[in-house]
Amino acid sequence: MCSAEMQPAPRGLRLHIGLFGRRNVGKSSLLNALTRQQVSIVSPQAGTTTDPVEKPMELLPLGPVLFVDTAGLDDDGALGLARTGRSRAVLDRVDLGILVAERGTWGPFEAALLAELKARNIPTVVALNKADLAADSDIPSPDLAGTAAVPVSALRGEGLDALREALLRAAPPDHLDARRLLADLVPPGEVAVLVMPIDASAPKGRLILPQVMAIRDVLDGSGLALVVQARELPRALASLRRPPALVVTDSQAFQSVAADVPDAVPMTSFSILMSRLQGDLAAQVRGALAIDTLHGGDRVLVAEGCTHHPTEEDIGRVKLPRWLETKVGAPLRFETVQGRDFPTDLTPFQLVVHCGNCMGNRREMLSRIHRSEAAGVPITNYGLAIAHTLGILPRALRPFPEVAASRPTPMEPLHAGQT
Repeated sequence: MCSAEMQPAPRGLRLHIGLFGRRNVGKSSLLNALTRQQVSIVSPQAGTTTDPVEKPMELLPLGPVLFVDTAGLDDDGALGLARTGRSRAVLDRVDLGILVAERGTWGPFEAALLAELKARNIPTVVALNKADLAADSDIPSPDLAGTAAVPVSALRGEGLDALREALLRAAPPDHLDARRLLADLVPPGEVAVLVMPIDASAPKGRLILPQVMAIRDVLDGSGLALVVQARELPRALASLRRPPALVVTDSQAFQSVAADVPDAVPMTSFSILMSRLQGDLAAQVRGALAIDTLHGGDRVLVAEGCTHHPTEEDIGRVKLPRWLETKVGAPLRFETVQGRDFPTDLTPFQLVVHCGNCMGNRREMLSRIHRSEAAGVPITNYGLAIAHTLGILPRALRPFPEVAASRPTPMEPLHAGQT
C-alpha cells in the first residue's frame, strides 16, 4: 500500500495544539506559515476567524498533531461573545497552547490569558508575532513567568523553526506514553477475538474507528487478531487450540457474546476500552452504578462525540434509552447532543451517558468528566451503561482488576427539587 492510501491517525490520538490571543494579532497567518498551507482565511480586518479551524498534520518528532485556530478572545458584542464562547471551549481539549501576541504590545489581557492557560495545566509557548515591525531595542521584554517566548514574523516566515523547537520542548512528556487500547491485555503471540457486528450503523466497506484502533493495537503488541461477527463467534472459539487472551465485543452484542464466551475467558467491549484509554474508567464505572438510583421522569443526557446520521435502531437514541428504561422500570427523559456540543450547565440532568469519544481526545473527555462530577451529576459511557443494565458489568470489568476490585461507590445523582 502506498503512503497516500494509508489511513490518517485518528484525531483523538493527535496532540491538540491551540492558537489563542486577541483579534488581528496574526493567529491565522501564523497557522498558515507553520503548516505551509492556506488553512485559515486572513485579512487586515479584525475578527476574520469566526469559528475554530482545525488542521491535522505531522510535526516531527512529535508525530501527528492537530492545530486549532481560534477567534480572538477579545471580541465583544452578542455575536462576539458567541465567537469567544466557541474559542474558549477549545481550551477544554488542547494539550498545548500557542499564545499569539504582537511583539511589543504585551498587556493585562495577554497576562490574564497566560494565567488561565497555566491554571488549566496547558503547556504554553508565547509567539511574539510581527517581529519585523520593530527593532529589538524598541521592544520591552514582557514578564512571562518562565514561559518560553519566540519572536516570529508570520508574514516573512521568520522564527518558525525556533517556534517549532519551542513547541517540541513544551509538549507534554506523556503524550506518547504507554497507554494502550488493549495490547497490554493480550500477551505477544496470544489471540484477541474481536466481535464486530456488521449492521446498518456500520458504513459499507468500512469499520467503526475503535474497531480499527483495536486491530492496529493488537498488531503493535505482536498479538493475533481474530475478527468475527457475533453469529460466527461460537465456531471461531471452537477453532482455537487454546482459549483467547481476551474477547472484545461491540456493546450492542454484549448479551449474546457473554452467553457464548466461557466464563473463564476475559471479556469486555470496545466502548469500555475507550473509557480506559480516553477518560477515567473508575469515574465512569461509578456513573454506571448510579443508574440504580434513577427514578421515572429523570433527565438523561446522551453525548455523542461524532456527528453520524441516526439510523432506525440508533444505539444512542433508541437502544440505549430502551435498555435504561427497562432497568429503571419507568420512562426517562432523554436529550442528545453531538460533536463539540456539551451543555455548560449540567445540573438539570441526573445522568450523563457518553460515547467512547473516539473522535475526541483524552483531555476533552477528562474535562467533561470533571465538569459532570463538579455539578454532582454521574457520568458513564455506552459500554458501561449497557453492561450494567444487562447485569454483566462485573464480568465486563474483570480484565481491569484495579477497577473491578475497588467496588467504587456510586455517585448519588440530583433529582428534581434538589440543589
